[in-house]
Amino acid sequence: MVIPYEGQSFSALKRQCQQKGVLFEDPLFPTNDQSLFYQTNRIGNVTWKRPKDLCSNPRLFVDGISAHDLHQGQLGNCWFVAACSSLASREALWQKVIPDWKDQEWDDEKPESYAGIFHFRFWRFGDWVDVVIDDQLPTANGGLVYCHSNDEKEFWSALVEKAYAKMCGCYEALDGGNTADALVDFTGGVSEPMDLLENGYRGDKEKRDELFDRVLKVHDRGGLISCSIRATSAAEMEAKLDCGLVKGHAYAVTDVRRVRLGHGLLAYFRSDKLDMIRMRNPWGEREWNGPWSDSSEEWKKVSKSEREKIGVTVQDDGEFWMTFDDFLANYTDLILCRLINTSYLSFHKTWEEAVMRGSWRHNSDPLLNRTGGCTNHKSSFLQNPQYTFEVKKPEDELLICLQQKDRRATLREGRGENLAIGFDIQRVELNRAYRMHTTQEKVGGSTYINSRSVFVRIDLKEGRYVILPTTFDPGLEGEFLLRVFSDVPSNCKELTLDEPPKTCWTGMCGYPTLVTQVHLLRGAGLEGQDSSGASDPYAIISSEGNKVRSPVQKNTRNPNFDTKGLFYRKKAKQPITIKIYNHNLLMDSFLGQVNVPAEQGSFQQTLNLTGKGDARVPGAISVVITTSSVLTNI
Repeated sequence: MVIPYEGQSFSALKRQCQQKGVLFEDPLFPTNDQSLFYQTNRIGNVTWKRPKDLCSNPRLFVDGISAHDLHQGQLGNCWFVAACSSLASREALWQKVIPDWKDQEWDDEKPESYAGIFHFRFWRFGDWVDVVIDDQLPTANGGLVYCHSNDEKEFWSALVEKAYAKMCGCYEALDGGNTADALVDFTGGVSEPMDLLENGYRGDKEKRDELFDRVLKVHDRGGLISCSIRATSAAEMEAKLDCGLVKGHAYAVTDVRRVRLGHGLLAYFRSDKLDMIRMRNPWGEREWNGPWSDSSEEWKKVSKSEREKIGVTVQDDGEFWMTFDDFLANYTDLILCRLINTSYLSFHKTWEEAVMRGSWRHNSDPLLNRTGGCTNHKSSFLQNPQYTFEVKKPEDELLICLQQKDRRATLREGRGENLAIGFDIQRVELNRAYRMHTTQEKVGGSTYINSRSVFVRIDLKEGRYVILPTTFDPGLEGEFLLRVFSDVPSNCKELTLDEPPKTCWTGMCGYPTLVTQVHLLRGAGLEGQDSSGASDPYAIISSEGNKVRSPVQKNTRNPNFDTKGLFYRKKAKQPITIKIYNHNLLMDSFLGQVNVPAEQGSFQQTLNLTGKGDARVPGAISVVITTSSVLTNI
């Protein structure tokens, strides 16, 4: 689904201009300082010109689209230009951002059809948004002020930048930003920022090889990648190092591959390959001058055909190769933007996606407040929105991304700063259906950062979990988008109720007066009623007709169940039953059971199982019981 930005329909506006014989002038992004700056003019006299006023034969593309087309102008938006460079290398992606590009190209045979209007699409907060612009571009001294191409006749990069600036409020709103955000806006993918210093890649070959395989996989599956060298002070920003690289500068990764060493036919029978990565500086100049730079001697180790195959040049075009080891020795930050494959027709891994839209909204009533802040604020933390999901495999890799609504467009009003956001993941009872009121077992979470999005890749065991998306400080309001990707459907949904609702049936059948959490810890010495013993045990916990079944524990008589169930109870004196079974191919066998006295309070005990028709004790289980008469205490 594509949503027209501010209700502007490209086809309708173009048709109106063609019927009137006029060129489009965008009333929502006028040719004045308001579209350039959100504060004061920092450039001087700017003249808005259409492409035909700048050259005789303007084109959207000249000789196709390439990463070499882009050069950063008088904006500190290398982050955006680097993302555009990555985009240019992916035909399937840029054709989504630049829709029906052939129809948008200047037509020499029908010059009267040109209406001075273009449209581009960006993924924003869960939707593809179609942004319409006119072709009037800011110039100074006869040239484009901002992003421009190598060829003065090519305008795709300048027009894409204008559409993005319009969506963000003005051009100055692009001065400083995050490449990860632009990569997501171009793809609808998920960006994973990586700190190359913290994770010890430089000193661990196994970690380096694992990371290269991950980077190569993202690249080969159509993802976009960016990198940078962190500047630790304002003085270091844009500082050129002796090796030719620039600090505080976003580079686009344009290729990743294993390069074959050697010459002639013998090279094909050798296994010598070098892990290599290619990058581009958005300035279009200033390159790496170390090993494997454009004209270095190292390239003599590679055959001419291999060099041509991977596109090695000796031009000062800002693009260069280096080994992955040298890359890790110099760069500090890496961004992997994965394209999440949800198609069942693909040969690659297919992800199941759950998308939740929510908001942090303040309310003076603690049960209705949804701005609780992070875990530092213990009294209000659980007042945040809560989302439950399930892991149905013994273990599954999940990708979880929390994104707040972009605030750049409100910079003029002084409200453009991102909130510091993050999330916690807690393991809960297998049957939890109501909001948590006491913290459970924390199994993961993100860092808190004032970024537009935060991301975690995590392996979780079978069970049910709750995600709590929060702002760092309590009381802050905003909208967010939560995306959960798993191997099998996760049944992700928001927990909205604090306790079971009261209906006409509860008046007749009774309303729960107690809530009990049963945490089955482990079993010991589980023996079957025959000589085979128990090898694949599982437990069923039941109370007043409600049941929770634990995962099967493989090949053990001393299982670590670690299973929780939550029961809302009307009959205080009726015990909770735990039955143990052995999982068999044809029919499961009963091993034993125990009745747990669910008294009020919290206690742990080990109980002996009683077998069916057998005086022999078939084992014991350890269990923690927590019972409260106040439903909202658990």
